[in-house]
This record gives sequence, C-alpha cells and structure tokens, in this order.
Amino acid sequence: MNNKHIIICVGRQLGSGGHDIARMLALDFNAKYYDKELLNLAAKESGFSEKFFEQNDEQRGIFRSLFHMHAPHVGDNNLYANKFSQENLFKFQSDAILKAANEGPCVFVGRCADYVLRRRNDVVNVFITASMDFRVDQIMAKQHIDRPMARRFIEQGEAKRAAYYNYYTGKKWGHSESYDLCIDSSILGLQATEQLLADYIRKRFKL
Repeated sequence: MNNKHIIICVGRQLGSGGHDIARMLALDFNAKYYDKELLNLAAKESGFSEKFFEQNDEQRGIFRSLFHMHAPHVGDNNLYANKFSQENLFKFQSDAILKAANEGPCVFVGRCADYVLRRRNDVVNVFITASMDFRVDQIMAKQHIDRPMARRFIEQGEAKRAAYYNYYTGKKWGHSESYDLCIDSSILGLQATEQLLADYIRKRFKL
C-alpha cells in the first residue's frame, strides 16, 4: 500500500486469530512480519543457539532447566550462565525488535514489542481477543484435540504468556490500558477485523 514507516504491535489471545490478522496487516501496509522470525534475529545477534530462544519464548520460569542440557562450545559454565540469564535473553530479543523497527515498516506479534518500542511515536498497539467458544473451536481444529483439552491448552498457554508480559513490562497483559485498541475478532470475523484495524491505522497516521 505505502512505505510510510509504521510499526504495528499485535497482542493476542490464544485462538483469536491474532497471527492471521497480523499477517494481513503486514500485507496491507507493505510491512515486514515478525513472529517466530524474531527468535532467528535474536539468536544471530547474540551468537547463541536459536533453540534457547524457542524454549524461552513468551514464558518465564523455564531458564533454569536449560543448563541441565549440554551446551556445546562453552568452556566455562558459570560464565555462560552469567551471560545467558533469562533477562539477557529478553534483552537480545528486545535488541532484535529495535533493530527491525529501525529498518522499516513492520508488524510484531507478541514478545512485549509494545513495551520495547514504547518511546517511538510511529507505533500502534492493538490487542486481539475473542469469545472462549470461538477460541476453543480454533484450537481444536489446529491442534486436533477435543474441547476440554483445547480449553486447558488456552488457559495454560495464556497464564504463561501473561506472566511473561507482566514481568517484563510492569503492565497487565490483555488489559485495555496497555493498548491503543482492543477488538473481539469473533464478532466480525478475521478479515473484517483486520479491515477495521487497517482503517483505524490509516486515520491515525493520516494515510
């Protein structure tokens, strides 16, 4: 659509279609899309293996288990642990977000990008929610599990996601005051929700 430097940060509930909406926004605004791709960038910037970032992705309390694993090419475990604290994992990922944001228009999914980019004035922060029934149906279809398991999957996943976001940002995940716009994707559907968000962004940035 255009090449104006606009950054969109998308928070989302599990099963709300947030990833799909974020991809549509990236296409709509000719922006790069970053989700799991941020783990690759962070790994390259830090020099550490991507698997450590994958296991720490949007959750806390997992770091201690990493050092029960064999870490190749590391001679001093204490030095390694000091450099590879969970806070440093977050810093490496934050640095990757900042670098990507400086390079051009982009859409970030999760990973506290709204907090990392809080000092910029070209950022819009949105949160995608949906009814529990809608989300359970989506997870059942994607994960091939029954309804009770899908509900547990959502509840457990969101507890980890909220703990991660709240810890690193000092804000509350999913609460409206943390975002510019919150929207229920189960009301209009994914495409219409994306169109509404795109219209909001165009008006906000006078496109």
